[in-house]
Amino acid sequence: MSGLSKLLSGTCALVLCTAAVPQAETLTTTSFNMYGLPSGLIDMPTAEMAPDAQFTSTISHFADSTRVTLSFQIAPRLTGSFRYSAVEGLQIPGYTLSSYYDRSFDLRYQFLDEGTYRPAMAVGLRDFIGTGLYGSEYLVATKSLGDKWRVTGGVGWGRLGSANSFASSGTRPTGYLGTGGLPSLDKFFRGDMAAFGGVTYQHSDKLRLKMEYSSDAYTQEVGDGLFTRDGALNFGAEYQFAQGAQLGLYAMHGGNLAAMVSFSTNPKTAPVPGSADVAPLAVLPRGKSARDLGWSTQPQAVGQTVANLKTLVEFEGLTLESYKLTGTSVRLVVRNPRFEAGAQLLGRVARGATRALPASVETITVVQTSHGVPLSSASFKRSDLERYEYAPAEVMYDRMVLTDGADALEGTVAMTDAYPRFEWALTPYVSMSMFDPQSPVRADGGLKLSGDWHIAPGWVASGDITAKLAGNRDELRPATSTGLPLVRSDFAEYSRGQDVAMPNLSLAYYGRLGEDLYSRVTTGYLERGFAGVSGEVLWKPVGSRLALGGEVNYVAKRAYDDAFGLQDYEVATGHGSVYYDMGEGYHVQVDAGRYLAGDWGATVAIDREFANGWSIGAYATKTNISAAQFGEGSFDKGIRFTMPLAWALGTSTRAKTSASVASLTRDGGARLRVQGRLYEQVRDAHEPELAKSWGKFWR
Repeated sequence: MSGLSKLLSGTCALVLCTAAVPQAETLTTTSFNMYGLPSGLIDMPTAEMAPDAQFTSTISHFADSTRVTLSFQIAPRLTGSFRYSAVEGLQIPGYTLSSYYDRSFDLRYQFLDEGTYRPAMAVGLRDFIGTGLYGSEYLVATKSLGDKWRVTGGVGWGRLGSANSFASSGTRPTGYLGTGGLPSLDKFFRGDMAAFGGVTYQHSDKLRLKMEYSSDAYTQEVGDGLFTRDGALNFGAEYQFAQGAQLGLYAMHGGNLAAMVSFSTNPKTAPVPGSADVAPLAVLPRGKSARDLGWSTQPQAVGQTVANLKTLVEFEGLTLESYKLTGTSVRLVVRNPRFEAGAQLLGRVARGATRALPASVETITVVQTSHGVPLSSASFKRSDLERYEYAPAEVMYDRMVLTDGADALEGTVAMTDAYPRFEWALTPYVSMSMFDPQSPVRADGGLKLSGDWHIAPGWVASGDITAKLAGNRDELRPATSTGLPLVRSDFAEYSRGQDVAMPNLSLAYYGRLGEDLYSRVTTGYLERGFAGVSGEVLWKPVGSRLALGGEVNYVAKRAYDDAFGLQDYEVATGHGSVYYDMGEGYHVQVDAGRYLAGDWGATVAIDREFANGWSIGAYATKTNISAAQFGEGSFDKGIRFTMPLAWALGTSTRAKTSASVASLTRDGGARLRVQGRLYEQVRDAHEPELAKSWGKFWR
């Protein structure tokens, strides 16, 4: 098993264990250190964790070193961080720029909770798949002494074992890892060992005072003249502002000044309390005999009932696509452009239906669709809705019957205004490129006009036009050859080619191949870099946590300066995919197959997902090309997050903003960016996702 495989397996095991085992109360802090990790100290680690799911960005500066860190509390016991550092004047062999730029990843796991007499204990890896500039490992213990004091002591290796070491655990390889990106397994917990520690005093809910003894000698920085280290003691104070902001000022190693600022948010807690949505309609109990079926033989009464149903569905911001109405049941096929939570759609439609239906209709079935394709059928007894409207939502969950929607359209009557329809949006856009040593952050910004023409159920024509108003991505150096086809590293050429571009112009067909089976075929200009045809099949039972998919694409590379032109590079690519919902909000995806540069390999992604639509995760791709051929970074990896706008605005909308932070843009491990992949279209209407958000059924 390769080092990367071991690392991914170990990370998955940590997440699985943390998700599956009931958690005791962990020792937490809202303070962050100079490395962007939750810590009551300044430069040293502690055994403290951030509050579960907290997402924090920090910026710190000390001795001509600036570190920008993104930290996420993956689980109550597990913290992960990504760091980008710039060190002015650091002398690295073979590096000619005045500032040295470094990327690093950290993991920390709290394996022992704090008890009455015992401390919390944690183990950590710093810069474990970077170049090794900050490479270190540690074991650390932290104990609370009342409400005000916390004391920490630990032992470190690597950077954290470089000052006043007291023992050694073997020979630690020296030097940096060149292009970085590979786990330094041969260094873990080897070499000189040194002790560190410190104390934190919580003066008030806003002010925190710190003192620590550092085991980091800053050997390279001191040797290159960045600062003079006149001691191992560091002192500092931090002030906590509102809305998760924090400022820290420190005196380090003999009076050298340092500063840190951090900003935190938590997907579990919305910035806008409550909801600005109009309250749902109340269930209307039946007053007439449920045995009176006379209305069902009167066309005028049936027509009025359908009109009322349509009005009530549209009142909730939804669209009624088709229906089937009998004397005792109704089936409503509904499109959802509004609610992030499918459970909220079901509750609102079911409530509204009780106000429009004659008393004899007892069974209410709501079918959710995507692009006109039925995803699931949820059936409720009207008498249950009347009886349990003010009971906990779980009561209705237990009484709902959820089935596959493959045959849900049979016998339904289509609404005449459901198709065709045209949807469009004009929005700002930002395209960023990061971590190029010549300029770590470059961006283009402008306006994007998007349109979707829903021709008929399953058929969608889509197009995007972007107009760049400002930016400097076109100033990036031309891509250098690594022996691989230029499929991603030449992205700056597209920015140089046109200020007005057409990233997408395609026609897609979505369908059902049978029970549990979904399909998609898309053709046209699929993304800014490639045009061709893409086909996909997904197996996803409505009640299963597991889904399996397969995708095949045949594409040609698009011209740089011609919206409709093609280059002479063509490639067949595709993947088999496994998706699994591990429970407790954790989701894993594995894609294996052929990538755009013709390389073969696999991508593993682990995400923490929340019922409100937030998602934060990480991914790594390893293919059959060597680390040297891939170039700096050794293999493709990164972190990604999705924020639902409903969380920020307090009003229901399905709009989201997504971003990813990749180590570098390289050609190895590059996958086609086709829109509308099936899994994300299908899963929201299925049982695992409905269960997560079922608390919104009555909202």
